[in-house]
Amino acid sequence: MRRLVLAFALACAVVYAVPAAATQQPSSIPVPTDFQPEGIAIGTGDTFYVSSLRGGDIYRGDLSTGEGSVLVDVSGRFAAGIRVDEARKLLFVAGGPGGHVYVYDTRDGSEVADIAVGPASAFTNDVALTGDAAYFTDTFAPAIYKLPYGKGDFGTPSTITVTGPAAFSEPGTFGLNGIDATNDGRTLIVNHTHLGMIALVDPTTGVSTEIPVGGDGLVPGTLDGLQLEGRTVYVVQNFANSIAVVDLAADLSSGVTVKTITTPLFRVPATAALHGSTIAAINARFDLGFPPPFGPGAPPGTEFDVVLVHK
Repeated sequence: MRRLVLAFALACAVVYAVPAAATQQPSSIPVPTDFQPEGIAIGTGDTFYVSSLRGGDIYRGDLSTGEGSVLVDVSGRFAAGIRVDEARKLLFVAGGPGGHVYVYDTRDGSEVADIAVGPASAFTNDVALTGDAAYFTDTFAPAIYKLPYGKGDFGTPSTITVTGPAAFSEPGTFGLNGIDATNDGRTLIVNHTHLGMIALVDPTTGVSTEIPVGGDGLVPGTLDGLQLEGRTVYVVQNFANSIAVVDLAADLSSGVTVKTITTPLFRVPATAALHGSTIAAINARFDLGFPPPFGPGAPPGTEFDVVLVHK
């Protein structure tokens, strides 16, 4: 009897251990060749969206099946950071150079709005959504652009001039990049690529406050996409091929890098989206060449993919 009990216990251990280990293995989902992606967002269920810096297209796929197709087929545009308001079926896209943002219907990809939120010199890079507004970073100026919106209606855009440490801007360097908002929408959190810094920004005054990060810290010059979940910040570090996981203090005044997620599958990830216990990161492969307006982009025939890693 003791042998039967022991055998049964060992069998159960094997059964339960294998799935737990399997969830830790990274995997990837291909997106179209030559797509030159930059932004990624999660919609309803396992649906994900990826933006293209080359042409402005939006690809929609399924994380569970790996299948997908181009949802928005346009030309002459850029598409950088993206966010989904699934309740209103809206996809917000930072349009890069020119200060434009685009809004599409997630059901059929039709254009809902094309709005200039900043000047022609602006570079709208990433976007955060609150209950009543969309906020866009400008990577080459100390500015965040606010686009009010309600039930399908868009208000007049306004410029939030950022002051304090996150306002640093120097020609030839990347400044404000990733952005998110606290659950109550009262505070924005941003990262600064060149400085390797994360900071809080008051959306009313524009005043920024640096969040000092202990532990392994962050890698200056690599900070790209950013996601906030509760008091945990996930910072994509593109050329460092990693995602830094930063736990913040209760008052958000400081943080500690508690983990750095890496995998050989990362090939210069630009942004990431959270989906339960999984992080979906899009490989931008900037090491092969920055796309227009910065350069020619990756060589023809370059493959791109979404990498799935466990938190």
